[in-house]
Amino acid sequence: MYTLEVLSPAFDHGAGIPAKYTCDGEDTSPLLHWSEGPAGTTCYALVMDDPDAPGGTWVHWVVWNIPANGIHEEAPPELVMDDGTRQGQSSWGRLGYGGPCPPPGEHRYFFKVYALDTVLELDATTNKQDLLHAMAGHVLAEGELIGLYSRPMPTTSSQVRAKSEPAEQ
Repeated sequence: MYTLEVLSPAFDHGAGIPAKYTCDGEDTSPLLHWSEGPAGTTCYALVMDDPDAPGGTWVHWVVWNIPANGIHEEAPPELVMDDGTRQGQSSWGRLGYGGPCPPPGEHRYFFKVYALDTVLELDATTNKQDLLHAMAGHVLAEGELIGLYSRPMPTTSSQVRAKSEPAEQ
């Protein structure tokens, strides 16, 4: 299968994700781009997840019908973005990007990109499993970028989450 090269100017493959893109910062999505898909590529899909979460893989972002070979920084939490890109549900049960927010320890974040041969008709309730099911038989190429993020162990009871949402389970 054809392999896509996935890159971000914010961090290198296997390197740390800057706090700006996490719950300890602005919790905004990073700029991502990837190599062009093979002939027949109609659009792209993206899944960001953390396989190191204590309760199993935690999904941070589900995106499909991306028309170009990239997604801009600070993607708004909307079902349909201006360019037709669509977003689904994270493991927090919310629409759009949810940055790394792990319990203490280092976690790996996989940004998996898929080149598709069709546009997908999915709604705002779409989660990772729904997207993967809808993509079956339509993936022409894939690639991934892995970023790392860790949070220290709190030393006092006042050093808890920066935000009111729960950490990855």
